[in-house]
Amino acid sequence: MNNNNMLIDPDKRTPNGWKQRFRNFIKKAKRLQGNPNFIAKGIAIGVFVGITPTIPFHTAIAIVLAFILKASKPAAVIGVWAGNPVTIPFTYMGSYKIGKLLIGNAMTLNNNYVTIQDLFHMGIKTTVAMILGGMILGIAPAIVSYFITRNIFTTIHARRANKEATG
Repeated sequence: MNNNNMLIDPDKRTPNGWKQRFRNFIKKAKRLQGNPNFIAKGIAIGVFVGITPTIPFHTAIAIVLAFILKASKPAAVIGVWAGNPVTIPFTYMGSYKIGKLLIGNAMTLNNNYVTIQDLFHMGIKTTVAMILGGMILGIAPAIVSYFITRNIFTTIHARRANKEATG
């Protein structure tokens, strides 16, 4: 190994590094087309769906809802990543606890739960409770993500317009 490799950040050395993936994600997000409201609705829909315990159907559900609600489908797909391996254990436990409160019954939650199919095997009460809990849990993050995204894209569009006007 030569000394030049020791000075290079390992995440910058390969395109698969997490920093590079994050930069690529931001570049793709900035290229989303449409007005800020259209894009923000898509992100909010994706965030909402990403928090619900509906793996492996997150993307399909988000696209359908974006189509019905006239929102950006690519933005909805990006928003789905709110449900990722880091957040899922927390959001699913929150869904379970909120759902348990709504249903009013003690239920057992299988720690091996991974997909919605696994959830269905735990029984209808657990399934309904988790989905209802996830829907309740997803409301606040969806609203927050809508306003943040709308503000970001309003700024991006204003900068683009200003850049085009000044030459």
